[in-house]
Amino acid sequence: MLSFVYAMLAKDAVTALLAAGLDPYVGLFHRSGFGRPALALDLMEEIRPLVGDSTVLMAINNGEVGQRDFTRRSGGVALTKEGPRKVIGAYERRVRTEPTHPLFGYKTTYRRALEIQARLLAAVLVGTVPAYRSLTTR
Repeated sequence: MLSFVYAMLAKDAVTALLAAGLDPYVGLFHRSGFGRPALALDLMEEIRPLVGDSTVLMAINNGEVGQRDFTRRSGGVALTKEGPRKVIGAYERRVRTEPTHPLFGYKTTYRRALEIQARLLAAVLVGTVPAYRSLTTR
């Protein structure tokens, strides 16, 4: 489940970086490689526990996803046909949550916050903003 949610978060981070005019494949902390969205992985780090980890925990704790949504195959575990739909639903609800952005003081969704953070990173890289401030909710 975590891997699946992280993949969706990476897709949203790539989209946010492209919208901000940045190349998602050239990273600052993660090593760049063919087909590896290193900068998206960098951007994900600060929001991973807020969206990725909490989505999985909430889906399990609320009983949305349970043992019936998994199957064992070839020594591994995979989601059943219905499992991904449930996880996607939980993820979409989470990215629509509206925390208050710590720098700007207004409510925004986590998905929009990714784009704000990408634009903030772009502003720091071109020198219009002196420092990058990560997304925190407390």
